[in-house]
Amino acid sequence: MTDSPGRPVGALPLVPAAAFVLVWSSGYISGPYGVQHVAPFTLLALRFGVAAVLALLPARILRGPLRIDRGTAGRIALTGIVMNAVQFGAMYLAFDAGLGATPASLLHALTPVLTAVLAALFLRESLSRRQVVGLVIGVTGVLIVLGPDVRAAGGPVAIGLAVFSAITLSLGTLGQRWIGHAPDPIWSAAIQFSVSAPPLAVLALVLEGTHAVTDPLRGGIAVAFPAIINSIVGLLLLGALVRRGEPAQGRACSSSRRR
Repeated sequence: MTDSPGRPVGALPLVPAAAFVLVWSSGYISGPYGVQHVAPFTLLALRFGVAAVLALLPARILRGPLRIDRGTAGRIALTGIVMNAVQFGAMYLAFDAGLGATPASLLHALTPVLTAVLAALFLRESLSRRQVVGLVIGVTGVLIVLGPDVRAAGGPVAIGLAVFSAITLSLGTLGQRWIGHAPDPIWSAAIQFSVSAPPLAVLALVLEGTHAVTDPLRGGIAVAFPAIINSIVGLLLLGALVRRGEPAQGRACSSSRRR
């Protein structure tokens, strides 16, 4: 497929990029809101369980039977676990520890350049001096903002979890490219949600028990919104953008921000 006239090679289409920023940003509100009413692992297990059902139905109806070989399915599943279960698990634990939407978005704002650095390390892609300088400036800026008030931002534990979340988010973004261009995006999302829910459910039962919901009504909202908007819409938009350009470009549109 050729690029449309007037669009630079690797440029992101405006409408899906803008939609992705909006969807991505809303997650920094839904996450902290959700953990006030549902324990983190329980919330995520329900979120991805609902998202899996919502993705499997249209995948089967609109795309027909699954036509993905085992190797590709394995790459899709592994990427999904990293990008969903691990990344969101760490960030929701950070939210539960007191991390707010603003510091969370600041820390995740480092992921576009961090993705480029990881791509250089693992995929041997070129890394410009500008990207290295950008990472240094970004880290310095976050430290300046958070440094005087680390405890108010949730403390070192919450910030450490958020940093780990940012790293796994970048790894997951690279994983989207590792999957390749062939797999159907709806089936890919369905697989990723399906494999993410069970380990989170086990952690929820072991660590949070059966009384993890403090407010059923608000808890239902906290599950439904991220399942539909942040998971289904967000991941499909991200996958489309990453496949249209470099991983750092796909992440660059999220520097405004997510979830």
